[in-house]
Order: sequence, then structure tokens, then C-alpha cells
Amino acid sequence: MAGRQCYHCKQWVENTATHDCWTTTERALTQDLPEDLQEAWDRLRETAVAFGDQRIYASHKSIMFSRKSCYFFVRPKRTFLEVCVFLGRALKSPQVRRIDRSSKSKIVHFFHVRHRDEVEAPITDWLLEAYAFSEAPVARAGKTRAKPKARPSPRKKKKKTTKA
Repeated sequence: MAGRQCYHCKQWVENTATHDCWTTTERALTQDLPEDLQEAWDRLRETAVAFGDQRIYASHKSIMFSRKSCYFFVRPKRTFLEVCVFLGRALKSPQVRRIDRSSKSKIVHFFHVRHRDEVEAPITDWLLEAYAFSEAPVARAGKTRAKPKARPSPRKKKKKTTKA
């Protein structure tokens, strides 16, 4: 039977079959985790749910937590959970493995969680800060560009007059 190879997941798909390798679930992303990571994931999720109203959904290889926009997400790996938190400031802590500016107002912080006991302060404090930050209105700075200088208008050429 004729088919094709998915350009994304490289799986062979028959022409008559439907294929959606982008759609996934929390369960599919976390079911194969070792027990320590499964417990850490459960505690991360419980902590976030306790903050209040939000949307939790799986997207490709990540589990997203969002209000108006995503305030943190988790990428389950074989030996750790990669947690990415969006804050309005840069953190200086040994847990933070990398920091990137994701927009003018947001800085994303990457850290690893390997055990349930790691999901406590300061990590839970950062998650709560990100939750609050995601709902805060963005402060608009004044115009930072200098106004362009007015260009002088071209001078008109004077007509030469000849004296007779």
C-alpha cells in the first residue's frame, strides 16, 4: 500500500491513515518516567494547580501552564524534568542552569528537577512569581527612539542676472 514518511517524526504513514504526531497528552509525556521523576512531576503539577485558574496542556514534548500566556512549562527527559519559568527579572541561583531573554519583558530560566524534594522553595516561589507576573499588565515604556532631525529643505537656486 502506498504511503509517506512523516517529515517530523519519521514514522511511515499509510495514505488512508490519519496522522497527527503534534497532538499529545500529559499522560503520554509522563507515563514512561522513572518513579522519582513521576513523583517530582506530580508535585510540580499539584503546586501549580494550587495557584489558581489556569490552562494546563501538552504541546509536542512539553507540558504548558498558562493564564493569558504561558508562565512555565516542563519538558520531561529520561533523567530529569527540564523546567522553564518566565519571569520579569533575572535570577541568580545555583539551580538556574541557563537564562535567555524571550521578549522585551520576559526572561526565561531553565533548571532541572530530579526528585520530589527539589520541588520546594525557592522553586515554588519562582513558579508563584511567574504565575502572578503572567497576569500583570505589561508596562509600556515611553518612546525610546529619538525623533529624527528635521531635514533642511533644499535651497532654491537663484537665477543669475546679467547686467548689460
